[in-house]
Amino acid sequence: MGSFSLFHWLVVILVIMLLFGRGKISDLMGDMAKGINSFKKGLADDPVTTTHTSTAPPQIAPVQVAPVQGGQPVVHPSPAETPRS
Repeated sequence: MGSFSLFHWLVVILVIMLLFGRGKISDLMGDMAKGINSFKKGLADDPVTTTHTSTAPPQIAPVQVAPVQGGQPVVHPSPAETPRS
């Protein structure tokens, strides 16, 4: 009772063929193949993966350290790190 026999599967396939017909099923499979090809082409043309070509790490600006005042060094940020007002 748990599984279907070969005869059951043949009846199911026959009913599907009668309902949809041979032309509709082949059209459906063709449309499905076109969709898959379009999806693959879209993944290949993804601008996010094709624009990143540099493997060098980003350059970090050096931090300037002033002489010690009161026991603590005074750190001045580089011009790129100064907040804009």
